[in-house]
Amino acid sequence: MSVTMPDTERRADPAVPAVPKVLLVWDAPNMDMSLGSLLGARPTAAFRPRFDALGRWLLGLAGAEGFAEACVFTNVTPGSTEVVRPWVEALRNVGFAVFAKPKVTEDSDIDSDMLDHIALRRASGDLTRLVVASGDARAFRGPLEELVDAGVGVTVIGFREYASFALASELLEFLDLEDIDGVFREPLPRITLESLPDEGAWLPPFRSLRSLLEVRQGRS
Repeated sequence: MSVTMPDTERRADPAVPAVPKVLLVWDAPNMDMSLGSLLGARPTAAFRPRFDALGRWLLGLAGAEGFAEACVFTNVTPGSTEVVRPWVEALRNVGFAVFAKPKVTEDSDIDSDMLDHIALRRASGDLTRLVVASGDARAFRGPLEELVDAGVGVTVIGFREYASFALASELLEFLDLEDIDGVFREPLPRITLESLPDEGAWLPPFRSLRSLLEVRQGRS
């Protein structure tokens, strides 16, 4: 059974126009994987997203009279709590709610939990815009396009290299994470075959060459 964060908002008076309500759902495992693939390595501090800047952008999207809710969904693998705790506490300190789920099996993902939370907020009747940070087409494309058909504005944020489902959709809006002011301290090193400079560029490996030995040992 999935768990959702309780809604603490007071129900609006039907006679009063509903204020805009914006929900951000951040798919931490997918975003971490996409950023690591983009960089070809584990991101340093300069290339980690600044959630305070993301929060300010979300508040601007909601407007002065609107309500913004920001949620990060993540898995916690056994033995990693001491590493994850500072990050989780930092998120909570800037106003983000965190849904953390133990990664005990390969099926212990958070897709259903994210979709359940979106459905809960939609059921409240006052969700005006949903922002999803993910490149996971399998989990999100269908449900997000259904929300657009129901009159909810949907924006997908992520990296254009790994969000083809949103770029290809005629219904979904897409915003590259790097285009949000202040989210990254330094420009991401985004060299692709489509954006090669005239003098050429190095494309780093996605993983260590030594991983070939690890794969071979795992099969033996």
